[in-house]
Amino acid sequence: MNYKIALIPGDGIGPEIVCQAVKVLDAVGEIFGHKFAYQNLPLGGCAVDLVGEPYPEGTTEACKASDAVLLGAVGGPKWDELPVSLRPEKALLKLRSELGLFANLRPAVLRPALAAVSPLKSEITENGIDLMIVRELTGGVYFGKRERYQTSDRGEEASDLMAYSEMEIERIGRRAFELARMRRKKLASVDKANVLETSRLWRSVMHRLKEEYPDVEYSDVLVDNCAMQLMRSPFSFDVLVMENMFGDILSDEAGMATGSLGLLPSASIGAGGPGVYEPSHGSVPQMAGLDEANPLATILSAAMLLRYSLSLPEEATAVETAVDDVLNAGYRTRDMAGGGPSVGTERMGQLVRDAVRKK
Repeated sequence: MNYKIALIPGDGIGPEIVCQAVKVLDAVGEIFGHKFAYQNLPLGGCAVDLVGEPYPEGTTEACKASDAVLLGAVGGPKWDELPVSLRPEKALLKLRSELGLFANLRPAVLRPALAAVSPLKSEITENGIDLMIVRELTGGVYFGKRERYQTSDRGEEASDLMAYSEMEIERIGRRAFELARMRRKKLASVDKANVLETSRLWRSVMHRLKEEYPDVEYSDVLVDNCAMQLMRSPFSFDVLVMENMFGDILSDEAGMATGSLGLLPSASIGAGGPGVYEPSHGSVPQMAGLDEANPLATILSAAMLLRYSLSLPEEATAVETAVDDVLNAGYRTRDMAGGGPSVGTERMGQLVRDAVRKK
């Protein structure tokens, strides 16, 4: 099979880590008989430097013509003083909007070899952590109407509108139920239905949907309780679905249980067309060019790309198993080494490629 992948290396360490993920994909192609064709696209700060804007003309068309998009990272202090319209981060929002990406998938998996670096107690981590947060990506308070106004007795006041429609809730809910069916058939819907009207609508739609998925064990969890359970018993969760702001906060909390941001992949997907796969960490410009960045989050993002956009689960598992094999052998990048010996970006990528070829 032949596949076309749009590559957006981006800024900072982005080009280095995307390079390693591409080499791993090529190793997968060698073993499983696939061919991957790549198209490099500038986006973010590098695009500002190149053409004067963060989202060059033709980006949307090139991405839509691809089977999937692999992205590194965008932004950095170099572009912090630019007008808002030229900030690199605006390009990410536009990319998600143009491709209709409404679901953000954030897995939090504690690799067995790294249990000791998790901030959680051993009696918790010994049960394992393997959960997936499904975050609604295009609605809620982040996209609602914003206001600032003067009051007669309280000074300046501000408000942000949180709004959700049945359609938005249903489409993210269906995506979460379907994902649960691919995993351990367990779904927790996170809301604040004891306080928020949007959460009460969210819960009513999710209850209607659960009747269509009788094979999935369903539960409602209040967001504050969920935050506590992620620290006390993260092993009790499989798939969690939630609105935008809750997902933004809780996915970071769950990710910290894995011990390193350098191990956190993510995917943004829609109803059809290409998904965007990227590590959850930032561009870390201070590490650019030093061969110290951890490429594993990007490599694991490529594994998600194989599974969710290309429907190649065996190939995805081969990459994930290769990462575990390398970690089990004791190899670490600086962020995971805890002051001990470490390998660089290129070496870690090579180790994963070699492990894939042994499958």
